[in-house]
Amino acid sequence: MGARKKHAPKRGSLAFLPKKRAKSIVPTIKTWPELEVNRPVLLGFAGYKAGMTGVVYIENNPNSPDYGKEIYTAATVVETPPIFVLGIVAYHVLEEKNALGTFCTAYAKDVPDFIKRRIVTISTKTSEENLKRIEENLDEVVKFRILAAMQPHLAGIHKKTPEVFELEIGGKVSIEEKFEYAKSILGKTVKVSEVFKPGDLIDVIAVTKGKGFQGPVKRWGIKTLPPKSRKCKRKPGALGPWTPSAVMYTVPGAGQLGFHRRTIYRIKILDVKTVEDKKAVLNVPFHKYGVLKNSYLILMGSVPGPAKRIILMRHTIRPIKVATPPPEIIYVQRGV
Repeated sequence: MGARKKHAPKRGSLAFLPKKRAKSIVPTIKTWPELEVNRPVLLGFAGYKAGMTGVVYIENNPNSPDYGKEIYTAATVVETPPIFVLGIVAYHVLEEKNALGTFCTAYAKDVPDFIKRRIVTISTKTSEENLKRIEENLDEVVKFRILAAMQPHLAGIHKKTPEVFELEIGGKVSIEEKFEYAKSILGKTVKVSEVFKPGDLIDVIAVTKGKGFQGPVKRWGIKTLPPKSRKCKRKPGALGPWTPSAVMYTVPGAGQLGFHRRTIYRIKILDVKTVEDKKAVLNVPFHKYGVLKNSYLILMGSVPGPAKRIILMRHTIRPIKVATPPPEIIYVQRGV
């Protein structure tokens, strides 16, 4: 343990309690950043985790001790087929609750058939009426979010049912401009290159790989007891004092491990590629995923979840003061 005290009862953090399964495999983003841009933009995107690879790039951060050197790093490949804009969700403030509430939802007129695998009852007849209602009450609307649907049939996975989620529209513009932008993309597709570019810092929100019911040694990282311990060795040394005569929630115990919703902050986008790009070298099958069929992101480091899991991404909510240009990539490992 180095210079620390020897007392180390567990390795897990109590800040993540309760360690239970996520409500949905598609996480919901409630907090969005404020981008300093003078145009309406989408603040996030989504993709499917394909796997990991290795990247050699030149460090371009002047404050780094490795400035100008070639650096090898692990990287994650996330396939990002275009998302379909299914609807527009307008939010207003509920005065009795002092919270955001849905004012109106306007769906696209023409909805593809694959959307009905997820949402069977979509009211497209009132699309024009809802858009007119939103336009007449723009003074009450405070936020706009689009209802986006994935297109898994365009990715390299064998999946037909799309995931549906919300993405907020940001930018230092008026609410009228955001509404016009939302109407311009309603019923159309949006590419990842319209939202992110190489060098951007993003936050990744996903559900981790599930491990099932596990014991306290694997779940909390506690030490095993000596070999001649009575009855059990893979348990806590003590459950607590005589008084109070109760087992506290801080005592490491067995239970669910994995399949938790987690957020990783400030991950750098190394590159944004398309399969048709001549410089794209990731044309080999990924383990437990398949061959990439659409555009993809190369992210520095790792992200939560197994292969094929949906990964939600947003512009980082903790931006740095001085942005660095995108790194120069020297080599990308073809497949792992």
